[in-house]
Parts: sequence; C-alpha cells; structure tokens
Amino acid sequence: MLKGIPTIISPELRKVLDEMGHTDEIVIADGNFPGHTYGKRVIRLDGHGVPEILDAICQLMPLDRYPNYKGEVDPPCTLMALEPGDNAKTPIWDEYKSIVKKYDERGAECFQTINKWDFYKQTAEKATCVIMSTETAIYANIILRKGVVINK
Repeated sequence: MLKGIPTIISPELRKVLDEMGHTDEIVIADGNFPGHTYGKRVIRLDGHGVPEILDAICQLMPLDRYPNYKGEVDPPCTLMALEPGDNAKTPIWDEYKSIVKKYDERGAECFQTINKWDFYKQTAEKATCVIMSTETAIYANIILRKGVVINK
C-alpha cells in the first residue's frame, strides 16, 4: 500500500492510469456493459459502483481541458445517451457531475452524451482500458479523457 492513493485503486489500475498520456481515455462501466467485447484491456472492480471509482480516479487524474485539432475544447467526460424511446431515469449522472465538480471547476460543462453504438465504437477504438464495476444503475457508463499533469 501507498499513502495518498485511494484504496479502491488496485495496483493494476494504478499502473494503467500512470501509463496513460494526454488525451488517452478510460471507461468506467456498469455491470451490464460488454467490456470484454469492446475493451482492449479490462480491469474488474467487483463490489464497487461507478461513483466511488470515478471519485478515486478524479483524485489522481486530471481531465482534459486543451483544444482539439479544430481549436475547440471537447467535454472530457462522455456518457452513454438513452436509447430512443427508453424512459429510464439517470439520477446517477447528477452524482457524476457532483463528483467531477469537486476536482474540476467546470463541473457539468465537462459532460456530453453520445449514442450507445458510438459509445461502444469509441471504447473499442480509443479506450486504454475498461474498468468493469458491479454498478446496477443503467446508463451508468462513463468515458474519461486524461488531461495534462502539471507539477508546480
């Protein structure tokens, strides 16, 4: 064990987070997400929900705030949008926004939603890792894009 590292962060996850560079992405997935289908690498954190994993990662990893090639700043947190006609409630998204606000003053501005199939495609093409939780809330998946670590 090390001091200052949230205990939920396993050695394997810590290594992945440390190896990630600017703009690399990581997915924190709910229990229904097909992580082994779309993830290049999968880390299981059974017994934990997405909010506590998100909180622990945000303590260690800054979210991206730099412009893309078009000069625009894309939101660094991506949620899976509800499927058309699905009337599910997503109160967990408010919890995510509250957690992110503790670590990034942009708060809710850090978030965007994309279609489920685009979420899967982005995971397959860009995610360094998928963290599989046992979160039972639906539409609880989130992609985080790593920012730049600045040591002062």
